[in-house]
Amino acid sequence: MVLVAVFGVALLVAVLLSGLAARTVLSTSFLFLAGGALVSDGFLGLIHITPDSEIVSVTADLALVAVLFTDGMHVSLPKLRAHWRNPARALGLGMPLAFVFMALVTHYLVGLDWTTSFLVGAVLAPTDPVFASAIVGRTEVPAKLRQLLNVESGVNDGLALPVVLLLIAAAGPTAGSAEASPGKIAVELLLGLTFGVVLPLLVNVLVRFRLLGAEAKLQPLLPLASGIILYAACHLTHANPYLAAFSAGAVLAHLSPEAKASFEPLGEALAELAKFAALLVFGALLTPKLFGALSFGGYAAVILAIFLIRPASLLLSLLGTGISRREKLVAAWFGPKGFASVVYGLLVLQSGIPQAEQAFTLIAVCIAFSIVAHSSTDVPIARAFDVEDLAGIPDGSGDTDALTHTSPQALSATGGP
Repeated sequence: MVLVAVFGVALLVAVLLSGLAARTVLSTSFLFLAGGALVSDGFLGLIHITPDSEIVSVTADLALVAVLFTDGMHVSLPKLRAHWRNPARALGLGMPLAFVFMALVTHYLVGLDWTTSFLVGAVLAPTDPVFASAIVGRTEVPAKLRQLLNVESGVNDGLALPVVLLLIAAAGPTAGSAEASPGKIAVELLLGLTFGVVLPLLVNVLVRFRLLGAEAKLQPLLPLASGIILYAACHLTHANPYLAAFSAGAVLAHLSPEAKASFEPLGEALAELAKFAALLVFGALLTPKLFGALSFGGYAAVILAIFLIRPASLLLSLLGTGISRREKLVAAWFGPKGFASVVYGLLVLQSGIPQAEQAFTLIAVCIAFSIVAHSSTDVPIARAFDVEDLAGIPDGSGDTDALTHTSPQALSATGGP
């Protein structure tokens, strides 16, 4: 109950300061992260949470599923088909480059074995759709840049998961729960995709029956019910819930734009709540002991991951594209690590492989640094585009139609992540 009280206080403070956060570098995400750290064993000792606590994995899992479901609903499939080239380059070239570079840095600076080093690279390669939404949801940011970041961050979580599972299985003796074969992983991904496509189709068929239909005030609960059923079905069958959530959101929005419009305010609010809860719990893990356990080489790897590896990887992948230099630099910087990496990092820790604790410590510190760095720079970056546009400087995007759209309600409520 103490944790609930702390969450309530943090939520009240975040809402009261959200207007200020929308105009400054103050971040509501950082408030929850810092709040969790403040009440943890490392400081006030009001709550006692360890990495193997069930609440950690549950809140991170729920937050990622909720965010991917609402993020999928923002995807326009026709525009995705028309503007797939730049995201495909980021996913097909930029993400593998970041994966390999991070593995090299981890092996030589931290001293982990090659398999675990590549595992760390796979965990930290995805960017986070939650924190990328701070940029893609701002209309002053060029459409082409928003398209690139949103599609990349929404898809790369699912691409990284099978690699993470395979590397855990290859890293050594495990506790059993994380052990998987390539065939099993493929089945889980296929089941997730199937559930994500079939369930919205079934719901859409039911809605069309003459005797059925939702009352206007209850219409927003229809996508919510679909999401809850999907989450339960995935966990009961071991299907991939993240791929299922993102695909279900996209299919539901494509089949029923009116359902998307009615659910959007509620969905954004629920996703924000799940995100804040996960940040508070994750913040409670960020104790002085955790930071003290990371070596000097580990901190060097974290700095390189945020300031060099992601930017260099994406810039290389975007060579020869029509994106302006300014937009390339913003896309290269804005590659935050977040909930997907938290969930995958917990899989590593709970797997029981020989170097699980060292790997998790590096992953957790990198995520914490990334949240602080990226969630405090979204407003200045967005405003820089706004100022230059007002000054008459062309943004070079060449495309004013956004692939995705984050609701004004969510932006006004949070002021970014």
